[in-house]
Amino acid sequence: MSVTLRQQTRARLITPERQEHGITVALRYVVDDPLAVQVVFPAEVGADGSEVVWVFGRELLERGLRVPAGCGDVHVWPCGRARTVLEVHSAGGMALVQFDEPVLRRFLLRTYSLVPAGQEPLTEAVDRDLSTLFGPT
Repeated sequence: MSVTLRQQTRARLITPERQEHGITVALRYVVDDPLAVQVVFPAEVGADGSEVVWVFGRELLERGLRVPAGCGDVHVWPCGRARTVLEVHSAGGMALVQFDEPVLRRFLLRTYSLVPAGQEPLTEAVDRDLSTLFGPT
């Protein structure tokens, strides 16, 4: 049986016009995909009216709590003493989401209590990801 950790939290979606909108997002960690974390945005912020899920490295989130981190579609960096910014890019545009840093830190600690860093069972995750990328062999 797969274990999924899910934590709802408030965040601030920052528009290109620098307006902030409070939203509720879910932070999710699935033990079967031990290297990744997910941020699930509610349907009302999705361009097509459905929830939006961003998946990125757990290590990226951890690093981004301390220093600017990321490349490509996802960037994470500290913002002041108590906030963290998640920047995501897609074909549809870019979004900035600001979180309270302690919430993200607690979430990460909970993921590490399920699967400690360096003890991720990679064989199944790598096989699944390669199969997704290249199709069944």
